[in-house]
Amino acid sequence: MRIASLYRYPVKGLSPEPVDRASLKQGAYFPGDRLFAIENGPSGFDPAAPVHQPKIKYLMLMRNEALARLRTRYEDESGTLVIAHEGREALRADTRTAEGQRSLSTFFSGFMPEELRGEPQLLTAPEGYRFTDSRSGFVSIINLASVAELGSRIGAELDPLRFRGNVMVEGLAAWAENDLVGRELSTPSGIRLRAIKRIERCAATNVDPTTGARDQQIPKALMTHYGHVDCGIYCEVLAGGTLTGGERLEPASQEPGSGLGIA
Repeated sequence: MRIASLYRYPVKGLSPEPVDRASLKQGAYFPGDRLFAIENGPSGFDPAAPVHQPKIKYLMLMRNEALARLRTRYEDESGTLVIAHEGREALRADTRTAEGQRSLSTFFSGFMPEELRGEPQLLTAPEGYRFTDSRSGFVSIINLASVAELGSRIGAELDPLRFRGNVMVEGLAAWAENDLVGRELSTPSGIRLRAIKRIERCAATNVDPTTGARDQQIPKALMTHYGHVDCGIYCEVLAGGTLTGGERLEPASQEPGSGLGIA
């Protein structure tokens, strides 16, 4: 299989950002991914002793589809988060300063007041922690063939970004990624990943990532057509390196007749 594209999601629930390459480190998360979350009222998150929290404590697409109508960009060097709405820049805030954090709180208080349980506050992930849905969400892989096949079943063209994955792959038969769990994947450059679990999908995938419309019932469709609610796999990084678009990602060999489809 080949890497079709790479994405990071600097702020939980906000815009995907395409990247040309990603420098993976052993045991670490996808670089620049889920660095921030916006708590929907007090979440109890303690950056000094971070513990994984349920995603319902944060603004997220499963319940707050209006977030998809925003276009956001995070600038690594300056720590600036830029938010655009309806084609115009609405906010430019420094995530590293108290003033910038207050401006973000003010923006979301005005943007979606009826959906808030308290003051929305920007949370920053400490070293070694990320605001992923799963504790083991280090690197996520989405098989484009599976997304296309699901779309054909429900009669709709599905944007793969509904599934908010880091690594989009092509050249793998639809749903063959499910057979990769427990196996290693490697690139010619020496990166090694281990697929550790399938990704269970929630109602966030019902939201069109461009319009913000809740226009599908993806978990229900997955269960109806396949008997599960999974789409994509989580991997851990066994050996790091630079991952690039177009690079091959090969599963380790396994016993003959296992049925893994490589197109």
